[in-house]
Amino acid sequence: MTSNQMTIEKTWVAYGPAGVVGTVHKTDVGYTFRLLTDEVSRADYPSLDVAQSALHAALLPGADWPEFREH
Repeated sequence: MTSNQMTIEKTWVAYGPAGVVGTVHKTDVGYTFRLLTDEVSRADYPSLDVAQSALHAALLPGADWPEFREH
């Protein structure tokens, strides 16, 4: 798990067919993500692509690839 004391530099919101499913954050230590149901961020990842893939893998089996929009 990542620290709750990280600095978030950028945020991408992940949209599925039914709406927002989670967020990806660029932090001072890499990238991390949270699904809407998560209370804390997940592990740290080395790149945006890897964090987006990890978010997609955490969705229900067969879920479409979300659309990621930078905010």
